[in-house]
Parts: sequence; C-alpha cells; structure tokens
Amino acid sequence: MDEYRTKAGTKASAIAIAANCILTVLNIAVGILSGSYALVSEGAHTLSDVMTSIIAYAGFKIGQKPADKEHPIGHGRAEAISGLVIVVFLAIVAYEIITGALDKIIHPELIRVPDLSAALMAVFGIFVNLIISEYIIRVGREIKSPAIIADGKHQKTDIFSSIAILVSVVVSNIGYPILDPIVGLVIGLLIIRTAYEIAKENIDNIMGKLPSQDLINKIINVADSTPHAQNAHNIKIDYLGSYATVYLHIEVDGRMTLDESHKIVHTVENNILEEIPEVKSVMVP
Repeated sequence: MDEYRTKAGTKASAIAIAANCILTVLNIAVGILSGSYALVSEGAHTLSDVMTSIIAYAGFKIGQKPADKEHPIGHGRAEAISGLVIVVFLAIVAYEIITGALDKIIHPELIRVPDLSAALMAVFGIFVNLIISEYIIRVGREIKSPAIIADGKHQKTDIFSSIAILVSVVVSNIGYPILDPIVGLVIGLLIIRTAYEIAKENIDNIMGKLPSQDLINKIINVADSTPHAQNAHNIKIDYLGSYATVYLHIEVDGRMTLDESHKIVHTVENNILEEIPEVKSVMVP
C-alpha cells in the first residue's frame, strides 16, 4: 500500500507540474500578445500552481518517512504543513493580481481590448484544468494525501478563471473592455477563497479533527467482531496527514486470566491494522 501510495502521489505531482508549466508559458505569452490582462493574471496563477505542486510533493515525500526516535508517530503532519505553505503562496499571488486589476480599473486608459486568441487560450485552459484537477483530487483522496488534495483543489479554481476569461474576451470585443481587468480581479478573489478553504482543511488536520465518522465505525466493527472482544469504546484518533493512530478500550470476560486478556488485546490491535490500511498504530490499554 505504501509503495503504491508513493508511486501514485509522485505521478500526480509530476503531471500537475508539467501541465502547469505548459499553461504558464501559453497563458502569459498569449495574454501579452492578445492584450488580455486577465489571461496574464491567469498565467501568474498557473505559475503559482507549479510552485505549489512542488511544495505539495515535498510535503508528501516527507510525510512518507517512517517513524524515528524524534518522531515516534511518523512525519504525517508534514503534508498538512505543506498545505499551509501553499496558502501563503496563494495569498501573495492573489495580492499581486488584485492590485494590478484595481490599477487598470482606476486607470481605464491602460486597458487594451484583447483579441480572440485569448478566447481560444481560455477554452484550452478549461479543458486542461478540468482533466488535471479531477485526476489529482481523485488520486489524493485515494491515497488520503491532504497535500495532493489541496494541490488539486487549487488547480480546479483555474477552470472558473478560464471561463471568466472567455466571457471577458467576448464582452470586451463587443464594447466593454473594462470587463477584462474586472475578471482579473475576480480571479484574485477566487484564489483567496481557495486559500481559505485549503487553510481551514489543513488546520483541522493539524488540530486532529476527524475527517468523518466512518473511521470510528470501522474500528468499532473490527474490534467487536474479534472473538471474545466486545463493546469497543473511548476511541481516540489522532489523524496525521494520510494516516491515523488509534487508542481504544474494549471489554472482555472478567473470568479470563491476564494472559488470555492480553492475547485478545493484541488480536484486536492486529486486526485493526490489517483491515484498516490508514491506521498505522493501535493501542488498547
């Protein structure tokens, strides 16, 4: 499972980086040639995508490192921390885009009506970002990587940006060029919204918030289905990025010897580890 997770995460990050490098060059080049500030803004956004994909991959790789003396429960929180670093990059990019857009809105003489090549680039951007973002998010959820999921959600905002650019080019060419920097402003605001969502999700992860009740239900089912174990309770889960550590209590027959009870406890621990891959450590005191 760990080997598959590493390969899948590496592949997803490599595809994201390659796709965004291509989009960055095309968006900025076509944006400059066509006179579309919104498209240049999107180029800056995709450039940030390259950086955040690299950060996400770094967090993913660090999170895969096994436990050691200094980190007895592993390095899983590195993935959530990398997600927060991504938020910082998004905030910087959003600031630059928004201030540039406001400058053009305040000084409309700086606006140039974009030609239709910008619209074609926007259509291409919609197509590429839809495919890439869905793939990255799917892989991230499959391997339970907060960093990869955050990167995919970041990528997905580019779809809405490209749609807005397409609309702005058409409207600008029928007599409303002010819409181009307005769309640039909207792109900046969309980036801020994405940054907020990623920040909230990763802070929840670092703070130990349980993603869903499903994991607790799985633990109860596995523990209670173990022979001579019943009424699993007082379950505590520490979620560390892509994996979890679990503490729980079980009830056994009071007439059992201490040695028999210990054997059941170890069986419960092993069963949970074997049947729930995302759990890497179990303790039944």
